[in-house]
Amino acid sequence: MMELNLSRVDYLQVGVTSQKSTKLFPGAVGKTQRIVVGDQDGLLQCLQMKKGDAQVIFKAVSPKGITRVELGGPVGGARERVFLSTGSEIKGFTKKGKNFLSFDTNLSEPIQSMFVEGADLFTCGNYVYNHYKDCKDTNYFLSADKISDVLCLPMEKNDDITPVLACQDRVLRVLQDAELLYEVEVPGPPVVLQLYGKEAGEEGNEILYGTSDGRVGLVQIGRFAPSHRWELPNEKRNGGVLSLDNFDITADGVLDLIVGRDDGLVEIYSYDEAEEPVQRFNHTLSESVTSVQGGCVATPGYDEIVCTTYAGWVSTLTSEPLIKERGPDTFSLTAEGKDKIVGLRQELDNLQVKVSSEREKYQQSAGSKTAISAVSGFNINDKFVLNREDASYTLSLELQLPIDNVLLQVSLELQLPIDNVLLQSDVPIDLLDVEKNSAVVSYSACNPEEGNYLLATYRCQANTTRLELKIRSIEGQYGTLQAYVTPRVQPKTCQVKQYNIKPLSLHQRTHVFDDNRPLNTVKLTGQFSLAEMHSWVSFCLPELPERTPPGETITFHFMSTFLDTLLECVYSKGEAVFRSDNISTISILKDVLTKEATKKKIRLDISYDINDESIAYTLNLIHPRLEYQLLLAKKVQLIDALKELQVHEEDLTFMSPEYRQILEEADALQAEFKRQPCHLERLYGMITDLYIDKFKFKGVNVKGKVPALLEVLDNYDLQTLVEFFNTSA
Repeated sequence: MMELNLSRVDYLQVGVTSQKSTKLFPGAVGKTQRIVVGDQDGLLQCLQMKKGDAQVIFKAVSPKGITRVELGGPVGGARERVFLSTGSEIKGFTKKGKNFLSFDTNLSEPIQSMFVEGADLFTCGNYVYNHYKDCKDTNYFLSADKISDVLCLPMEKNDDITPVLACQDRVLRVLQDAELLYEVEVPGPPVVLQLYGKEAGEEGNEILYGTSDGRVGLVQIGRFAPSHRWELPNEKRNGGVLSLDNFDITADGVLDLIVGRDDGLVEIYSYDEAEEPVQRFNHTLSESVTSVQGGCVATPGYDEIVCTTYAGWVSTLTSEPLIKERGPDTFSLTAEGKDKIVGLRQELDNLQVKVSSEREKYQQSAGSKTAISAVSGFNINDKFVLNREDASYTLSLELQLPIDNVLLQVSLELQLPIDNVLLQSDVPIDLLDVEKNSAVVSYSACNPEEGNYLLATYRCQANTTRLELKIRSIEGQYGTLQAYVTPRVQPKTCQVKQYNIKPLSLHQRTHVFDDNRPLNTVKLTGQFSLAEMHSWVSFCLPELPERTPPGETITFHFMSTFLDTLLECVYSKGEAVFRSDNISTISILKDVLTKEATKKKIRLDISYDINDESIAYTLNLIHPRLEYQLLLAKKVQLIDALKELQVHEEDLTFMSPEYRQILEEADALQAEFKRQPCHLERLYGMITDLYIDKFKFKGVNVKGKVPALLEVLDNYDLQTLVEFFNTSA
C-alpha cells in the first residue's frame, strides 16, 4: 500500500460556508474536475484550476445565504446539475451556469438540508421533512427532534424510496412515504450522513454517519431492521464530524473514508483487509471543515482532497509534489510554484497599497468633528456540546469577519483572530485543561454572594481564530455561563454569548432503559398542560427538542455521563412520572419542577416511592470512580518525595515495584490529575447529596451528620460507607 504524502494548497477564500456547501463535478479520465461552492453571502461559484489559480466559470447570486449545495442528475446517470438551497427556495443550474430551476417551496422554516435523486427532491427544515417529485409536494413528515441531515438510498438498487433523517435525539429516522418505518439509535447526535462507497454498498443500503461528539459509524438500513456494521469511537476527543466523503486517495482500488471535523482536523481512513477503517493520514487546518470532497482539480493524474472551511477557505491536500528533487540533497520549486510565489507577492503589494489608502481615509474621518467610529460586526461559530467520555462540556468559539467589512481591517483578511475571551458564570463550574489550547488563562476574584462564581480570562496568541474550552458543571446548580469574545480588531468591539447550565446538565439522551434496577419514583399531578410540562422538563435536561413532540404522552430516557445512572420521564396533560436509580436525580427534578410550577401559580400534588436498595446500587456505581481517584491522588502526593529520593540514590532496586512504577509514570499521573481538577471533591459532593436526599424524602434533616460522613470517606471503604447510610439518622 502506497505511503500517503499530501501537501496543503490554499486556492481562494469565499464567504462563510455551511455544511456540505462544496461539490466536485464528475470528471472525465485525464481531465480535472470543477469545484462548485456556495457561501452564506448568497454567492455560488463554479471554479476551475489552471496553473494553480482558481478561474471562475460562472457565478450566481441569491438574496439569502446558501445553506446547502448538491449535485443531481438522472437516476443512475452522471450528476452534472447544481442544486442549492437558499431560504425556502431551491435553485438549479446546469454545469455551464444556466439557471433552469427556481422553486419556492413556501415552507414556514428555511431549508437546512437537502438531497437530490433524479426527479425527487428531499428537503428538511429544523423539524419538517418534505419530499417533492417534479417540484410537486409528495410526502411530509414532522420529526420529534431537530433534523441535521437527510439523504435517500439509491433508487436504482431499491424498489422503494427510502429517505433517512439524522436527528439530534441520537437516532436516524428511516421513512417510507410519509410514515416512520423505524428508528436507528446511534452513539451520539448525528450531524452528517453519507452513502457508503459510490452506491451505498453492494445492496445499496449502507450509510455512514458522523456525530457532534466525534464518532463515525456505518449502519445497514434493512427492510425491517437496521444492522450496525462498525463504529469508530472518539478516543482522542477530537472535534465533532461535519463532513464525510468516499474517495480512493491511496490508489489501492478501494475507496477510502475522508472525515472533516469542527476542530479543523481532516482524516483519511483505509479499510485494508478489515471492514473497520484504519487511520492512514491526518492534517489540521485552523478552522472548522464544513466540506470534504475527493477528486482531481489542479493537475491530471494527481488526486486531491478539497476542503472548505467555515471562514470560506477552499484548500486542498494534494498528492502532487510541490518541489522537485534535483540531486541527493537539493530541491527546486516547480515552475507552477514559482509563478504562484510571484503572484502572491504582487497580491501582497496590492493589499499593502489598499491598507495604506484605507488607513489614511479612516484617520482623516476620525479627525473630523462629525466622524463616527465604525464598529465592525463579526460572526461567531460556537458550539456547546456534552462529552460522554469525561462528563464535560466542550465550548468552541470560532470568529469570522463579513466580507462587506473587510476594508475596515488593517489585515484585510476574512479570518478574525481572537484577542481574549472572558468567561463569567453565576453557578459553580470547573474549567478543565485542553491540550490543543495555547491560550493563557487567568482568574479574577469574584463574590459568590453576588451570584458570581467564576471570572476567567483567556488571552490568545496571535492568529488564533478558534478557541476550545472544557467545562464541568455540578448537577443541581443551574444558571448561565457567559462568554465575552473580543477579537483583534480596531476599533475594539465585543460580543456576548450565553449558555444555559441546566439542573441535570450532565445527563444525555438514550433510548434504552433498564427496568431491573432499583428505581425511585416521583409522580406529579396538577392543572398543567403537556406543553407546560415539556417546557419545564426541557429547562431541567439537555438534548430535548424545543417544540413539544406530537402525541398525548411523551417519554424520554436519559443516562448520567458521570455515574451511568438512568432517568425516565413520562408525562402527559396533568400528570408526570419520573423514575431513576439515583435519589439525587429525583430530588433535583422535584425541587426545580415545583419551583417552575410555583412561578406559574400552578399547584402540584407530589407523591413518591423511594427504594432503599437504590442507595447501595448508586454507591456501587460511584465506587470504582472514587477508588481510582483516591489512588491517583495518593500517587501524585508521593511523586515529589520519590523524586527527591531518586536524586540521592543511584540504585533504586530497594524500592517496591509499585513505587518504581509511580516514578516511571510520574508525568502521565500529574498530567491526568491536572486535567481533572476537583474530581475527587465532586465525587465526595455526590455522596454527600445522596445522603442528604435519602433522608430528606423521609422528613429527616441530617446536615449535622455530614462531618461524620466525610470522616468515613477519608478512610474510604465501600462496605463501611453503605453501613453508615443504613444505620445513621
